[in-house]
Amino acid sequence: MKHMEPQVKQVFQSLPNSAFSGGYYRGGFEPKMTEREAAFIQGVSPPANKGKIRDARRRIMPLHHPDKGGSPHIAAKINDAKDLLDGQAKK
Repeated sequence: MKHMEPQVKQVFQSLPNSAFSGGYYRGGFEPKMTEREAAFIQGVSPPANKGKIRDARRRIMPLHHPDKGGSPHIAAKINDAKDLLDGQAKK
């Protein structure tokens, strides 16, 4: 593997900087969920209507559901975000 190190370094240097920083959120959850954090978790804008919030949850929950190998903590945060946004959303 040592002989491949220069090629690997060259490949990583040629990639754009956003290749490893774009898809993941670098940070944790806030102690009390805010509307901004809830919208970020759901992938919707904060003034989203109930239909968009419901569709967003239906899209992301199967990916993180504990019965499908996902994290119970993340699934709970998705549900909390939906509940928070649902309470503030317009029909």
